[in-house]
Amino acid sequence: MNNRRNFLKKASIAGAFAATASLASCAKDAANNTAAQSSAGAGSTLAGFEPKLIVPKAGGLPISATFIDEISHDIPHQNWGEQEWEQDFLYMKAIGIDTVIMIRSGYKKFITYDSPYLLKKGCYKPSVDLLDMYLRLADKHDMKFYFGLYDSGHYWATGDLTHEIEDNRFVIDEVWKKYGHHKSFAGWYLSGEISRKTKGAIESFRVLGQQCKDVSGGLPTFISPWIDGTKAVMAASGSLSKKDAVSVEEHEREWGEIFAGVQGTVDACAFQDGHIDYDELDAFFEVNKRLADKYGMQCWTNAESFDRDMPIKFLPIKFDKLRMKLEAAKRAGYDKAITFEFSHFMSPQSSYTQAGHLYDRYKEYFNF
Repeated sequence: MNNRRNFLKKASIAGAFAATASLASCAKDAANNTAAQSSAGAGSTLAGFEPKLIVPKAGGLPISATFIDEISHDIPHQNWGEQEWEQDFLYMKAIGIDTVIMIRSGYKKFITYDSPYLLKKGCYKPSVDLLDMYLRLADKHDMKFYFGLYDSGHYWATGDLTHEIEDNRFVIDEVWKKYGHHKSFAGWYLSGEISRKTKGAIESFRVLGQQCKDVSGGLPTFISPWIDGTKAVMAASGSLSKKDAVSVEEHEREWGEIFAGVQGTVDACAFQDGHIDYDELDAFFEVNKRLADKYGMQCWTNAESFDRDMPIKFLPIKFDKLRMKLEAAKRAGYDKAITFEFSHFMSPQSSYTQAGHLYDRYKEYFNF
């Protein structure tokens, strides 16, 4: 009996080692396949497979820029190092993205670079200089980089955007002095996310936009506000919609006043496209383009690649929803499509499996 037990025990151990070895071999093969795909910027689409789309291909405005949300408060951190970030830049390039936008250089006490001013204000020292890393990667891969200003969090608590002026006066100067030599440094993102009737919005955008231009020799600035539509609810809210949504007429009147106030200091406006319903896209997009043309701005769309229609906030968007938004932007004659944001919601190496599938569907549609 003891001999039989010893035999079974040895057989079990041998089987476990064999299974482990087999799994390790499979993992190695998978890693090699992934590396081969990565070097070409490929997703997971099977070679030779031709999707049978029943809509015209490439009928939307292609995404050519993405935010980088390294300092976030409502989506999970992926804890990437430089190797993962470089791979993501390759995935971006493979589908025509040529511009990256750091959405904010800091939020409250967490910051992306070793800022003497912000550290004295009580911010936490980052373990690596993310701003330097992004600029080096953008330099290496011939991409443009837009710097997003600091967000102290005061605006979200008070509703007054003028709180952001003081800190950013110092941030703008020190960033340009230390990082402005990079060939990829192409512009500035005025990171205050506003909608209608935001207190201090015109003053803040005008003052900070002008300073950005003055220190950098006139590099362009842009904003990305949200439309106060039916889906404009707070991320922490349990609701997906609201009743007191702005009308198209109100939106045009109120944003006409804002555009008039920031004319000359803001070069482009990329309205977030996820706060209105899909059958409202054309009406609001036409207004946005008309206003931008009137006040001499570029009209961009911030094509959100996450889904606002689900109770789980936030997951990668259904491809057809993204497609419909990009097609509406093209019909309206928009100048550029950016997205929030590639790394979480479209990247093949995202922590969300669905993101890689969205990448594949996007590639099929745009013939990449």
